[in-house]
Amino acid sequence: MTGRIDGAEGTGDASQGYRDTQFVDGPVRPPAGDLPPLPTPRAVVEGPIPLPPAESVPLSVICTVERHLDEILASVPQPDPIELAVLDAQGLLCAEEVISQRALPAFDQAALDGYAVRAEDVAGARLSAPVPLAVVGESVAGAGVPATIGPGLAYRVTAGAMLPTGADVVVPAVWTDQGAVRVEVLAGPPVGGYVRRTGDDVAPGDPAVQVGTPIGPAQISLLAAVGRERVLVRPRPRIAVLCAGPELVDIGTAPAPGQVVDVNSYALAAAARDAGAEAYRSGILPADRRRLTEVLESQLLRSDLVLIAGTFGPGAFDVVQEVLAELGEMQFRQVTMHPGPVQGFGRLGRDRVPVICVPGEPVAALVAFEVFVRPAIRLMLGKRQLFRRTVQAVAGQALVSPLGYRQYLHGTVMRHPDGGYVVEPVGDGTDALLARMARANCLIVVDEDVTEVAAGGLVTVMPLLLGG
Repeated sequence: MTGRIDGAEGTGDASQGYRDTQFVDGPVRPPAGDLPPLPTPRAVVEGPIPLPPAESVPLSVICTVERHLDEILASVPQPDPIELAVLDAQGLLCAEEVISQRALPAFDQAALDGYAVRAEDVAGARLSAPVPLAVVGESVAGAGVPATIGPGLAYRVTAGAMLPTGADVVVPAVWTDQGAVRVEVLAGPPVGGYVRRTGDDVAPGDPAVQVGTPIGPAQISLLAAVGRERVLVRPRPRIAVLCAGPELVDIGTAPAPGQVVDVNSYALAAAARDAGAEAYRSGILPADRRRLTEVLESQLLRSDLVLIAGTFGPGAFDVVQEVLAELGEMQFRQVTMHPGPVQGFGRLGRDRVPVICVPGEPVAALVAFEVFVRPAIRLMLGKRQLFRRTVQAVAGQALVSPLGYRQYLHGTVMRHPDGGYVVEPVGDGTDALLARMARANCLIVVDEDVTEVAAGGLVTVMPLLLGG
């Protein structure tokens, strides 16, 4: 049975079936200038996309996107927390409840520059009837304990300075004539105004940073304030990125006829780092069987997860697949997705380290990373939100998708002046053009049971925000 999404008022919904779809008002912006009108509807490809129907693949290796993803997520390890210096912990999740042993602030202090006075002395001050006070001293940030003040007296203070005993309010300097010996107060704040009391922010015994809190600049500031030089965090997972293929040469080598430059190890390592991992680009796997085994065993010892890009297939074993099978339980299967339906996953080596194999075609490799690897990295980091947030967008042109396969198309999404989002593909789903992919800022997701999306129909869009 084929499905079709007609217009914006049609009955279909391309978001159905997509995992954890959320409607968000994301930071996607239109290009400068007016947004052009939607183009004349046209099919992205003429005729069906040349993929085999799911029914033609042996049932033993057919797998849905959700099932393959669930198996990966159920198998990835949870690295033990480690203690890091607070600056090195930036971007990670706190793995302990940090209890403050100090009061913040540690003393009563001025919140801004002005005059420390008694509130009752300035309660009736106004512009037409200023209250005169004698200035008996000055307290600056970092100075010692100032003297006590009594009725009719003022102490000049700077922001962060300790208050003199007896003062219970700070009159902002701009509310006075800013006199040095005698000051006229033009308005009086209420008791406690512009004063930071001892322990107002954090009292001794209060939790400063809780388990699961992302550590950013504000948390680092708080940790430093309560005297913590180090903190227990969920570490970045160590990921080794490798590529398999006799046709591959490294980036510094001019490819001979029939050879291609290894771009996947660079792209996937960058994607893993963007997701928060500590990624190691380990390059092209050797063709020699003994050396290949040594390299794989070495990467399994040093990694929390191994990611391999290559051309794999169920039943079509080459030397890489044979060696992987010797190192543990490894399965390659047909996943109902496009591009890159052939995916692999296993747990290898003494420590049963997860190994994810993605297609060797660069566009398909990055799509597979977004769908399977990025959520696994975020789970290992302890993140609550594993998946990129998605939006619903109006298709700017007609789309065609293979029946039985979930299609992921690179596209450009922008906010429409009339509200909502509009998206257009940058390719037709059958090509593998890196320049087009580099211009994309999203993935368009078309579900397995939808074969056509008319121009104006709604589709699910996954914005590819760096670090998002």
